[in-house]
Amino acid sequence: MRYLVTGGAGFIGSNTVDELVRRGHEVVVLDDFSAGKAGNLAQVRSKIQLMEASVTNFDALREACRGVDCVIHLVAQTSVPRSVEDPIETNLVNVSGTLNVLVAARDAKVKRVVFASSCAVYGKTSVLPIRESAGLAPISPYGLSKQIGEAYGRVFRELYGLEFVALRYFNVFGPRQDPSSPYSGVLSVFNAALRGGTQPIVYGDGEQSRDFVYVKNVVEANLLAAEAKGASDLIFNIGTGNRYTLNQTLALLGRITGRPAVAKYASAREGDIRDSQADIALAREALGYQPHVEFEEGLKKTWEWFSADQSAASGR
Repeated sequence: MRYLVTGGAGFIGSNTVDELVRRGHEVVVLDDFSAGKAGNLAQVRSKIQLMEASVTNFDALREACRGVDCVIHLVAQTSVPRSVEDPIETNLVNVSGTLNVLVAARDAKVKRVVFASSCAVYGKTSVLPIRESAGLAPISPYGLSKQIGEAYGRVFRELYGLEFVALRYFNVFGPRQDPSSPYSGVLSVFNAALRGGTQPIVYGDGEQSRDFVYVKNVVEANLLAAEAKGASDLIFNIGTGNRYTLNQTLALLGRITGRPAVAKYASAREGDIRDSQADIALAREALGYQPHVEFEEGLKKTWEWFSADQSAASGR
C-alpha cells in the first residue's frame, strides 16, 4: 500500500513512518517542520518521499495524495494552552487543514483517511472510564477543533464515500516527544527536568489523572485503523484503560531514574481537564487493538531514549 502521513516528521508521525517502512509500504510524508524534525526521519529518509509543506497548502496536499491508498492525518496544533491563547491558529491548522486533507483525498480517490482526534473532545466528565458514546463537551479550542474534524470526516463519508476512521488519542508519550516547548507533553517535560536536575513543574495539585499511552501502542492503532475491514465511519478511544495521577507518575519516574522527583506546584491551567481514562473495549473488539507496552515499561523506555538522545546532543 501507499500511505501519506501528514506530520510524518513529528513525534507520533515519525514513529508511524518507521513502522510503515519496516512493513514494506510506500510512504509519502508531508510536514512543514514547524514542530517536526528532519532528524526524526534520518533512518528512513532514503526510503520515503518527503514533501516540505503545510496542510494549509491545498495544492501541495493534492500532489501528495496522488496514487495514495490511505492518509494518516496527524498534523495538528496539539497544545491546549496554546489553543486558548491563539484559537485562530488552532482553527486554521486543525479545522481548515483537515478539510484540505479530506478534499484532496476525495479528489485523488484515496480509499481511507485515519484522523488523529483526541480525548479532549469529551471535556470534563465524572464518569470514568470514558466510552466513545459519551457526550462531547470540549472546554478548549483544541478539543473543539478535533470534534469539528470528526464531524467533517463523517460528512465526507456520507456524501462522497471516503472511508474515515477517527482515533481519540489519550495522553501519548515516548521517544521523540520534544520537551523544549512549554506546550509539550507533560512526561517529556518531566524527563527533561529530571535530566537537567531541576524541579518538574505540576500545574495544579498533582492529583489530576491521565491515561498515558506509549507511542508504540498508538502506532499499532494507526496501522490497524488503516487496514481493518468494517472500521470505516467508526471512532475509537486509544489509551490503555488505566490512569495515573501526576504525583504517582513522578514517584515512578523517581524510582526508575534514581533522581529526585519532587514537584514544584503552580496554578492550574485553563482548558485542562481534571481526569481522563479510556474505555478501549471497542478498539479491542473492532480493531484488535491491544496496548502491549504497559505504562511503567514505557516510562523506562522513554527515559532510556531521552538520556541517550541528550547525551548524544551534548557530545557526551
